[in-house]
Amino acid sequence: MKIEIWSDVACPWCYIGKRRFETALAAFPHRDEVDVQWRSFQLDPSLPEHYDGTELDYLCTRKGMAPEQVAGMFEHVASLAGAEGLNYRFDAVVVANSFTAHRLIHLAAAHGKQDAAKERLLSDHFEHGRDIGSREYLTSLGLDLGIGAGELDELFSTDKYADDVQHDFAEARALGISGVPFFVIDRKFGLSGAQAPETFSAALDQAWQESHPLVMADAGAAAGADAGACGPDGCPV
Repeated sequence: MKIEIWSDVACPWCYIGKRRFETALAAFPHRDEVDVQWRSFQLDPSLPEHYDGTELDYLCTRKGMAPEQVAGMFEHVASLAGAEGLNYRFDAVVVANSFTAHRLIHLAAAHGKQDAAKERLLSDHFEHGRDIGSREYLTSLGLDLGIGAGELDELFSTDKYADDVQHDFAEARALGISGVPFFVIDRKFGLSGAQAPETFSAALDQAWQESHPLVMADAGAAAGADAGACGPDGCPV
C-alpha cells in the first residue's frame, strides 16, 4: 500500500499531522507493507529566500492577520503540538523559502533517508530555530544523513531536483490539493489535515480491505453436507 503525503517544511500542522499519522501507522497490523512517500508543497512560493522579520511579523504583514489573532493561533497550535510530544517555539522560527529544503528531501530520498530528512527539517524549523533556507544548515543536515559533500555541493550549485519538486506541485494541483498536510492512499483515498490517529487508522483499514478483499477458498466444497456451520437460525444437525 502506498501513501503519499503532500507537506511543506514551513507548515506547523504538517509536523503535528506527521506525528498523528505515525501513531496510527505504528498500530497498523500491515505497517511493514506500507510505502510512505513525502511529496513537496509550498504554502507561499513567493516568499524570498530569507525574510527579514519574525514569524509573527510575516503573518501580520504578508497575510494581513492581526497580531492578537496570530498570537492566539501560536498558543493554540503549540498546545496541540505539545500533546504530540513536540515543543514548538514560534518566537524562534526563522522565516525562509522552503524550496531548496524540498530539493534536499528529494536528494535524501535517493539515499533512502527521505523520512529522516523530513523529520529533521520540521523539528529544526519549529523546535530549534534553524534556518531552513541556509546553505550552511542544509549542508550540515545532509552530511548528518550520510550524503556526500560532493552531492550536496552539486545540489546548491545547480537546479538538481527542482523539476521533481515542481512535479510534486503540479500533481497536487491536478489532485485538487490546496492545503497541507494532505494524505493520499493508493491514489484512491484522500485525507486533508492533521487528522486524529483514529481517523488515520480507519482510513488505513479501509484502504487495506479494499486492496486485499477476502476470497472464499473452494466455495463449492464449503456448501457440501460435511461443511457444517452455525448461523443466527441455529446449527444444522
